Amino acid sequence: MDVTILQYWGLTIVTLPSGGDPINRMERKMLKSHNLKVLGVTAALSMLISATNAGAGAIIKIDGSSTVYPVTEAVTEEFQKSKKDAIKMAIGISGTSGGFKKLCRGEIDIANASRPILSEEMKECNKHGIKYIELPVAYDALTVVVNPQNNWVNSMTVAELKKMWEPTAQGKMTNWNQINPVWPNAPLKLLGPDSDSGTFDFFTEVIVGKAKSSRLDYTAFDDDKLLVQAVSGNKDAIGYVGYAYYAENINKLKAVPIKSAENKPQVLPSLETVKGSTYRPLSRPIFIYVNAKAAQKPEVKEFVEFYLKQASSLVEEVKYIPLPDAAYKLALDNFTKSKTGSGFGGKSHVDIDFSGIAEVGVSDEVLMKREGRIFP
Repeated sequence: MDVTILQYWGLTIVTLPSGGDPINRMERKMLKSHNLKVLGVTAALSMLISATNAGAGAIIKIDGSSTVYPVTEAVTEEFQKSKKDAIKMAIGISGTSGGFKKLCRGEIDIANASRPILSEEMKECNKHGIKYIELPVAYDALTVVVNPQNNWVNSMTVAELKKMWEPTAQGKMTNWNQINPVWPNAPLKLLGPDSDSGTFDFFTEVIVGKAKSSRLDYTAFDDDKLLVQAVSGNKDAIGYVGYAYYAENINKLKAVPIKSAENKPQVLPSLETVKGSTYRPLSRPIFIYVNAKAAQKPEVKEFVEFYLKQASSLVEEVKYIPLPDAAYKLALDNFTKSKTGSGFGGKSHVDIDFSGIAEVGVSDEVLMKREGRIFP
């Protein structure tokens, strides 16, 4: 498929030649999943000419988590339809940490985040005089995945995951049977997000016990789609991704049921197990963070209000788990009142008492109470 790639306000536009083979649904989906907007040549040139004539115009800049990206992308598409593309959108994927860096420097209006803002990021925003509004938008079930040909892993304990991923395992735990003696003497191919990922921060904190504490001899990806491809192409591979990336590739991946302890039942990620708080400790809320000053701009205000009102149906459409209606109403109320700060204590995981021990996936009730608790 021959394409031309143009840059427009930080958004990559893939144009298709006139009269060429039509792009199929899967190709379109793959292109879009890599932050590429697919347009015909005429439409792309029209956008560029329009932008030139209009000057800077009204544009909303968003960056951050690849996990949250599918939700924000779906909302953006519906919002632009409703506005007949009168407001331009630029959505990047630099990871949760990268998104917070840009938010705290005042470079973007909204940061997608797959974990709460950390204490050091709070300090960075404060240094630059940036206030932000924290808005949970969905639940995710972080999913441990292996190749479908893997016939030896039927479940894993948190202890086995820690044994596999902790820093002391580097260079030592290299075969499957070293993690569990009933598993084969086969190479252990570890795949995961890179260190800018909020998913990496969350996983290392709830599994290893400290954010960013991980062995380094694994293959790191800044693109979840590439991680999915790598796991699906290697029988000995194991990795972890947001639930939507598993659900979109259910025929290419095998989800591993998780046991929070040896004597606990094994639980697969699903809407029911997340909502029932039984998928522990890998269920989590995901967020957008809005620059409080940018929230005063009419286009940003309108977009965020649209996001929170439409999120429930669109979240489910992209295979994440929607919050209860009351949580979206509270989030909208917090946004309308411009309640700034974080309700999660500067930690990458979400536990009930900020104890530093990630015990459970957060419940609806806890989320709503926590979201209303604002830290400076």
